Amino acid sequence: MRPTGPIVPSSNIQGNALIVVIAIMAFLACLTLGAVSMVRSTAASWESQISREITIQIKPDDNLDMDKALASARDIALGFVGTKSGQIVDEAATARLLEPWLGAGLDLKELPVPRLVIITIDETHPPDFEAMRNLLKDQIPQATLDDHRTWVDRLVSMAHTTVLIGTGVLLLVFTAMVLTVVFATRGALSSNRHIVEVLHFVGAEGTFVATEFQKHFLKISLKGSAAGSALAALFFASAGFLQSRTIATPQTDQATALFGTFSVGALGYLGILATMIIIALLTTITARFTVMRTIYEIDLIRSDPGRTETVQN
Repeated sequence: MRPTGPIVPSSNIQGNALIVVIAIMAFLACLTLGAVSMVRSTAASWESQISREITIQIKPDDNLDMDKALASARDIALGFVGTKSGQIVDEAATARLLEPWLGAGLDLKELPVPRLVIITIDETHPPDFEAMRNLLKDQIPQATLDDHRTWVDRLVSMAHTTVLIGTGVLLLVFTAMVLTVVFATRGALSSNRHIVEVLHFVGAEGTFVATEFQKHFLKISLKGSAAGSALAALFFASAGFLQSRTIATPQTDQATALFGTFSVGALGYLGILATMIIIALLTTITARFTVMRTIYEIDLIRSDPGRTETVQN
């Protein structure tokens, strides 16, 4: 028995270049997917943390007993159904909040600095904020209630915008990849057109020829998408490891506050795996349809040679 070789010679197709292109596309797609997932989880964490608390701010006044006003504001808030606990931010904590702007050793008695009361609420059954705001205004005119709804709305809008941008980038990456595979397949068919024509003319079905090219491009796409996805997973794993090792530094704290942790979690890695599979399947399906289209063009030219220029255009 003579050894059989592939119908589509690997040496006639620039497979290495296509593997690199697919790997880059897969890396960008997985990177975008992970970034969107990370921002969404961070925004959800911000939203959850903000929606669990409300803040009562009391401005200082010459005729106001600040300590008594703070205690009274806390008691008024806790009198509403839907509140869990209240905490008065003491002078030391307030000074630490203002330290980055006003420096250390700040004496709050020398400045008209507002004081805060933080109230923890029940997220599922929140209190009547409008009634609480009106009662606080009647009892303590210097008090204002901030339920953080403005910030929550902004975070939700930011999350939705980020998801839309990420989805758009993913679609662009997939579109570019499909076009790349189409041109690569057409280039492979141009150099191996005689193989397709001979197989087709001796009676080989179009599906058989398409399957041979499909197998070839499936191997290429799996190699490229696996390499790109592995690099993206390694990037997130390395970033998460470095972040955990430098968790107490100011740079890491700022990055964590803005972007959250760089760990995408189990669902994120499953998403990267799913993206790799989708890219491989998309590449394979694109190659199959391109081959079937080429065979259809061959049949048109065979039936009417005058259509050669029209078909090629």
